[in-house]
Amino acid sequence: MRAAGRVVAEMHEAIRQAVRPGVTTLDLDAVAREVLRRRQAASNFLGHRGFSGVICASVNDEVIHGIPSERVLDEGDLLSIDCGAIVHGWHGDAAFSMLVGSGSAAAQLLIDTADRALAAGIAAMVPGGHLGDIGAAIDAVVSLAGYGSPHDYCGHGIGQAMHEEPDVENRGRHGKGPLLESGVVLAVEPMLIASGDDDVYELSDGWTIVTADGSLAAHAEHTILVGPHGPEILTRA
Repeated sequence: MRAAGRVVAEMHEAIRQAVRPGVTTLDLDAVAREVLRRRQAASNFLGHRGFSGVICASVNDEVIHGIPSERVLDEGDLLSIDCGAIVHGWHGDAAFSMLVGSGSAAAQLLIDTADRALAAGIAAMVPGGHLGDIGAAIDAVVSLAGYGSPHDYCGHGIGQAMHEEPDVENRGRHGKGPLLESGVVLAVEPMLIASGDDDVYELSDGWTIVTADGSLAAHAEHTILVGPHGPEILTRA
């Protein structure tokens, strides 16, 4: 899983370097495919329930699951990229959000808060803690900032499949839920909505999830191991 995580981190870095106004989300998908080819890794997104890309590319009001297409990115767009890799049957999965070129301070704050919420959730992943500690830590950051978060989408266990038990909710109660034991690996992924609303809906493509009120969204994710002395991020460069 460390090897798979390193591939995902390399995909992220290559995509970040390729993002600029005028690039299409399909161009970014090609960048990610080249990393997978070079590292002889497989995609866990491509073909999953018929999905056509190796990345999810979600723009502005799109929260998650945006399908790579000929959509051209514009200056100031808020772009969220989610992707994964399989190495020797083991999975990695991670997401990040960034501005295309220069964007608004409000959009950057939303991205930064998503990153802080993810960091808070990761910090709660210690042996002897509880699954609910992760969601509680994430929700504390999101709620204090006044942002919303969809109720029906969350993180997950990960290992020899991309999605395993348990669900890792972005809300929770300290001390509740299963114990976090050393060796457990989870994908933690806060999703933030700028307006403070929690409502989202699925587009007719059967994949893309957008904010109900058209406000901006940001997404951050890592695959994390509960190590004997604390969390280890497997999808960080």
